Amino acid sequence: MSVVIGIDVGGSTTKIVGYSSEGKLVSMLKVEAADPLTSAYGALGKFINENGLALKDVKQIILTGVGASLFKKDIYGIPTSTVDEFKAIGLGGLALSGKKEGLIVSMGTGTAFVRAGAGGIRHIGGSGVGGGTVLGLCSKLSGATAFKTVEELAEKGSLKRVDLNIEDISKGVIATLSPDTTASNFGKMEDGATAEDLTLGVLNMTFQTIGMMAVFACRNDDMKDVIVTGTLTQVPFAKKVFQALRKMHGVNFIIPKNAIYATATGAALSYLHHNGKKHGGR
Repeated sequence: MSVVIGIDVGGSTTKIVGYSSEGKLVSMLKVEAADPLTSAYGALGKFINENGLALKDVKQIILTGVGASLFKKDIYGIPTSTVDEFKAIGLGGLALSGKKEGLIVSMGTGTAFVRAGAGGIRHIGGSGVGGGTVLGLCSKLSGATAFKTVEELAEKGSLKRVDLNIEDISKGVIATLSPDTTASNFGKMEDGATAEDLTLGVLNMTFQTIGMMAVFACRNDDMKDVIVTGTLTQVPFAKKVFQALRKMHGVNFIIPKNAIYATATGAALSYLHHNGKKHGGR
């Protein structure tokens, strides 16, 4: 079997997606390591081993992500190329969601916003608020330095002791806002706020900020579908925040299956598209 592999090379985590030359998905996996080069080589070796392949079975490797520029030559003698990360985000987001167009929001260390559709793929902006924000703030506020710990703490937290809501500052009815709408993230901060409360507050602020930026982008471009991808999609609380924003603003937030592999998927598909192959995105 001849395989085309897309690799999203992050700072410490690498995602890899393989397709057959005919466009059939082979598998997806991720590897964590101390540096991008080790992570990428480890991901490739694991992929080949787990799928019973040999190096000669790999037809092409396409690299993307922040660590792609570190590779100066072909990997293990396999033809290796790079693709613009924003193009990969757009292609992967559409493929995994089954949509023909939409705003792709890639939540990694920071967050990228990519407009993708029949008119092409265009990076429209980004934010420094993302996974790095979550881990950085949580490490100081609650001592959590890993996403698993963040999730465990947040499950036991309450926003009532951290965030200021509309009902805290207004006794009247505001037509467009429900009483539990956040008026100010961390605007309450009661003395009894626990590490669990603070952790949940960080997640709420992060996802609300990213979600509202997506809402504004949609209003500016008459879009209704926001396809959310990246590592932070694995945090269960994200879905709750995006569902609330959907109800409030009428924007359709979609977290597709395998959302963390969207950029690696897009890298592989950039080669298959270029060579006229069909694919099965999901």
